[in-house]
Amino acid sequence: MTTALITGATAGIGAAFARRLAARGHHLVLAARDTDRLWREATDLHDRHGVEADVITADLATDEGIAAVEERLGDRARPIDLLVNNAGFGNKGRYLEVPVADELTMLKVHCEAVLRLTSAATAAMRERGRGGVVNVASVAAFFPRGTYGASKAWVTQFTQGAARDLAGEGVRLMALCPGFVRTEFHERAGMDAGNIPTWMWLDADQVVETALRDLARGKVLSVPDPRYKALLGASRLIPRGVLARASSTTGRKYGPK
Repeated sequence: MTTALITGATAGIGAAFARRLAARGHHLVLAARDTDRLWREATDLHDRHGVEADVITADLATDEGIAAVEERLGDRARPIDLLVNNAGFGNKGRYLEVPVADELTMLKVHCEAVLRLTSAATAAMRERGRGGVVNVASVAAFFPRGTYGASKAWVTQFTQGAARDLAGEGVRLMALCPGFVRTEFHERAGMDAGNIPTWMWLDADQVVETALRDLARGKVLSVPDPRYKALLGASRLIPRGVLARASSTTGRKYGPK
């Protein structure tokens, strides 16, 4: 039986990964900030599926939190076979409306933590000749708007580049780029999600099922829905200036209120 480590594991896409992997018989290491919630989820998954479920209380906005997860990923005696870098958040407000300290915290979680944890995981995986990493990005990575989209663009580009560098080493890397998913994300960021059209919403469990299927197929980029694939295809035909204006307008309409 293999072991998967999931960051941001107590809600949304991270919790969906935990449920799906536990149902498939994978042991789990769940990482998040809320210790009580972590243990509740770990206990439930153990009782439902009979898998081992350990927890790491870690705030990936801090060096100490990142280091705690790095240490577990580097433990050769207890190998991690799949890393899911899912932890993330959104800031309420447009550029210059958000304090720089909050923007830097986002970059710490979305970029530095992803880099360090991916590096720790893949170094150990390459030694064994097997393993996988899913870095959760967003379709926002493909649209020029704000620090959130920029950070997810970094995740996407980094993952694709690292996947090429590790080709043939037995380690798979994939960037997962979903659209709007029904999770706690928007509520935590203080965003009014009521304006988002129904057709744009995705189910977290279906996103995860598609992601795991794409990872097994060796895909480096997963956009888990035909609607968003069509949207991204259309965006490549639109001039960047027009796309930037449209993205900004859409963000004001469907983003933070």
